[in-house]
Amino acid sequence: MAERGRGWARAVRGLLLDVSGVLYDSGAGGGVPIAGSAEAVRRIKASGLKLQLCTNETQATRENFVRKLQAMGFDVSAAQVTAPAPAACRLLRERGLRPHLLVHDDLVPEFAEINKTNPNCVVLGDAAENFTYANLNEAFRLLIGMEKPVLISLGKGRYYKETDGLKLDVGAYMKALEYACDVQAEVVGKPAKTFFESALAELGVPPEQAIMIGDDIVNDVGGAQQCGMRALQVRTGKYRSSLTAFLGLCLPASFPWTSVGSQDQHTWRGNPLKTSAAASPTAPLAPAEHHFGLAAFPSLHPASHGNKP
Repeated sequence: MAERGRGWARAVRGLLLDVSGVLYDSGAGGGVPIAGSAEAVRRIKASGLKLQLCTNETQATRENFVRKLQAMGFDVSAAQVTAPAPAACRLLRERGLRPHLLVHDDLVPEFAEINKTNPNCVVLGDAAENFTYANLNEAFRLLIGMEKPVLISLGKGRYYKETDGLKLDVGAYMKALEYACDVQAEVVGKPAKTFFESALAELGVPPEQAIMIGDDIVNDVGGAQQCGMRALQVRTGKYRSSLTAFLGLCLPASFPWTSVGSQDQHTWRGNPLKTSAAASPTAPLAPAEHHFGLAAFPSLHPASHGNKP
């Protein structure tokens, strides 16, 4: 049974990794890496698997974000990062949109070449301290005054984890503007299917040969499932067993998600809420060496356990 459960893994050629809550926890001073994550990335790359970071990070330009990760010891480049702001800039140019930006100050340079005079849309990102009443009300007034309001949100997360605790994410403010203006936001970022498709295109791997690894069962796991990918939820970052249990009960029995523990004794398994481990396409696999390290080693390369491919 274990050997049959591992069969799908041999076809995997690439990984999409979430960043915040998977590689590091953000916070004061840029945040701190999660123990073992830099080494796990090195081993994933050494295994020959393709790797792309798929993030909703909108508190820094992609270049500065990559420099921060490199300073933490992660061997990554800007080309290996799929982020919402560059995708939003492409969308704005294609549709001739001129944004009013409600984003973090450190993200503004990403939009330097975008025409922002006489705005005809609002772009919302994780603005952190810029989410003041005055700034939200200004965005509201612009949207409510448009004949056809356009609200573009760089993600729709509910919250994320920093070193000092959980923080409200952009999705909470997106929902407030949606409600007030009777408009539906266009999401550029996870869990939008087009965003995952862009990440897969940059990875150069079809969905059936890729795995998404993240800490958010809705935006990471659920979004990846829409694209036909397998998905894995780590128990670091924003992971909350109570939320996972609640959402899991709302999912169909065939929903193939995986939860991986941060300690060696945890193992991969299918949704324990509705699907038995034996029926899950991901079960059972060997204990995790790291909270996501098993995705590349050793289970995706059974030969490392002495098993023939």
